Amino acid sequence: MSDPVSALNHANSTEGLVTITETGPVGMITLRGDLGAKPVQKAAIAAGGVNMPEQGKCLTELDRGIAWMSPDELLILCRYDEVAGKVDDLQGKLAKQHALVVNVSDARAVFDVRGAAVREVMAKLCPVDMHPASFTPGTFRRTRMAQAAAAFWMPEEGVVRVICFRSVAQYVFDLLRVGAQPGSEVDFF
Repeated sequence: MSDPVSALNHANSTEGLVTITETGPVGMITLRGDLGAKPVQKAAIAAGGVNMPEQGKCLTELDRGIAWMSPDELLILCRYDEVAGKVDDLQGKLAKQHALVVNVSDARAVFDVRGAAVREVMAKLCPVDMHPASFTPGTFRRTRMAQAAAAFWMPEEGVVRVICFRSVAQYVFDLLRVGAQPGSEVDFF
């Protein structure tokens, strides 16, 4: 089996207001179904290794987690090499449920944006209130980043993790670099 290759092969930028790093391959599973059904919740918790998130939240622990995507959709995060087994396990546990389980790992790119100006950089690019009272660690948003669909959350203060389609990875990386250019400080947050 060949080694997985991420969209930008671990590209990074350290010369701006924040550090931007493509994380490399991340395991991602879309689970769609009745999120109120106990079998769906139990299977998701087992696969994600964390509790069910509330609406608009992402719960993570190390390289595992669950993000609330919509009223009938979760994104389960895990190590890339665990995805196939987790998909099989989820499909087995949910065989009697109306549910969809799909490995979307290779269709996505993931970036870590780190630094004191992370809120400012993200606010320049997305129509999301990044004020510390509104966007706290664990808050999750699906939105637009300029012309690209994206989702992001803050696993901890000073860090934002961005997910986008693999096809727009270079565009999103470049947007983040432009938003983080030295001299572009707004000093709002």
